[in-house]
Amino acid sequence: MRVRAYIFSFFLLLSVDLCAQQRPQYTQYIFNNYLLNPALSGMENYTDLKFGYRKQWTGIQDAPKTTFFSANLALGDQYLWRNALSLPEKGEDPMSRNYMQNYTSSPSHHGIGIVAVLDDVGPLSRLDAGLTYAYHLQVNNSLNFSVGILAGISRIGLDVNALEFEVQNDPAIQNTIVSQIKPDLGLGVWLYGANFFAGASVQQILPQKLSFTSDPNYTAGKEVPHLFVTTGYRFFVAEDIALTPSIMVKMVRPTPLSIDANLKAVFKDRFWLGGSYRKNDSFSALAGININKTFNVTYSYDFLTSQLNTVSNGSHEIVLGIQLNNVYQVMSHMRMW
Repeated sequence: MRVRAYIFSFFLLLSVDLCAQQRPQYTQYIFNNYLLNPALSGMENYTDLKFGYRKQWTGIQDAPKTTFFSANLALGDQYLWRNALSLPEKGEDPMSRNYMQNYTSSPSHHGIGIVAVLDDVGPLSRLDAGLTYAYHLQVNNSLNFSVGILAGISRIGLDVNALEFEVQNDPAIQNTIVSQIKPDLGLGVWLYGANFFAGASVQQILPQKLSFTSDPNYTAGKEVPHLFVTTGYRFFVAEDIALTPSIMVKMVRPTPLSIDANLKAVFKDRFWLGGSYRKNDSFSALAGININKTFNVTYSYDFLTSQLNTVSNGSHEIVLGIQLNNVYQVMSHMRMW
């Protein structure tokens, strides 16, 4: 009976935790806001692919490990920025001060994409996969406003074999639900120009119950919406050196409000360094390089400021970016936010 009580307590605590933050945490979302907001689908002139891996709280057994893939592109064969003043020469830095002064917004267009995220936390695993669509409206000569939607599925699994019990094949786990599939829906908006961006998005809009046992006394778990609001501004301190401060606010009830403050420095759109502070959680250092017109790599390390720093060495995250059909033949046409 003691073992069964322990097991059911575990499931109950698990259900309570599942009412809190359920989606993975990222540090490098500032280089790939598309992971959080479908309104960025098809914002660039190239097909943007990202492969990433995050190992959170190293030193803690069964701490979260996240692997993700994303890809998005604009529909149609027209250049998004076809105004003569907004097309850089081949090989020219498209994010230099001179070029940005002649920036014009893109014509209205559609974008699509795909996102897949696998998150493992001890015996729990979660796979979120979805298709995205966005429409980018040309507001005026310098601003675009986009609206996006993500539709997909979430598979939440429990590896019972990873749990240890005093009695093998204990009857307390006979009613365990080891896998469940739920529909997923997300929405987002994004306002952007040459140097400014602001956006908001919501993940897990559809209310879904979560439970790992058919026992009616332990079915309190549920999915909750995740709301993200962000904004930032890019300004130049020299012809080829730009700074971009930004902020992200994340709301996931009933957990406390999460606030990130970020600062990035970009050199000739080839190298970038950055720092981030997450309230009551961590400081982060970020660095990246555009290897050539196709590949770029970014890395970040989180220094914990919470009580977890007594048992964890921090968190690592690395992302490989691939830019296909890069028509300008430049190191990067990405807006280095």
